[in-house]
Amino acid sequence: MFNFGHSINPPIERSLIFYARSPIKLSSERSFYKLQRRLEVLRQSIRAGLIVTTAAEEKEAKKMFESKGHTADDLCRSMLERHADVISVQKPDVALKKLKVIIAAALKLSNSKGFQAMSLRDLSKESGVSMGGLYAYFDSKTTLLNMILTEVTDAVEVALANPPAEVVSDPIEHLKWLIEAHIRLTEDMQSWFSFAFMEAKNFPAKERSRAVDSEELTESLFAEVTVRASAQGRFRPGVTPLLPTMIKPLLQDWYVKRAKYRRRKVSVEEYIAAVQEMVLAACLPVDQLPDPTAR
Repeated sequence: MFNFGHSINPPIERSLIFYARSPIKLSSERSFYKLQRRLEVLRQSIRAGLIVTTAAEEKEAKKMFESKGHTADDLCRSMLERHADVISVQKPDVALKKLKVIIAAALKLSNSKGFQAMSLRDLSKESGVSMGGLYAYFDSKTTLLNMILTEVTDAVEVALANPPAEVVSDPIEHLKWLIEAHIRLTEDMQSWFSFAFMEAKNFPAKERSRAVDSEELTESLFAEVTVRASAQGRFRPGVTPLLPTMIKPLLQDWYVKRAKYRRRKVSVEEYIAAVQEMVLAACLPVDQLPDPTAR
């Protein structure tokens, strides 16, 4: 039993004891991200006054706090909640409105001149927020960078690591779901993902490593499904183990070269179907491939 003294109320103490008794073994980057998400759910549960003492209660709390969307409002609201200890703006509505303007300006400037070349003075001018106003949200460009990257990496983990129950048992359906979920996520957060991809080479070492870890997490999720499909005999013999690595550029092309597909009037549904078809054509037995004349 833990002794927290008198500063922690009993319900919170019970939640902390439950989490301490059911740890996650840190054996991989993926397990590290799972631990991050788990601690975030605990933090938000405590803030909301929820008691988490069983696996079932943790699952419900996770579902509640991971059901957020990916609009600018959703992402900036998440930023405000996640960094409430350092953001000094007290009025939530004012803070959300201004943070949306700041982030939109930062992403716009990064797209036009690069995040590395952007100064906080440039950001102040583009956003219309004074230098003092900017410092109410972050103390440096690196802090701002971490705030943006956190939302991107968190969105990937939440969106891809929690597949619906109906696809988990079938690795082919799971693979198709992963492709669709990733493309739809980047469609919702196109400017955020473009920023993370295009600017990664200029990030400081720590932040660059974090971006690489997120990329590896995505690949590991695809790898897990493809290994399972091979083990169950769902793939034809000889499918390359590099398949997850080769899928990633197809996913990235949708947000990195978005203008190209917009000019060609390619919808997100058409792109998802095309990527799924290409991937399955590379791995399914010939007699299981869809009939191209049936479309």
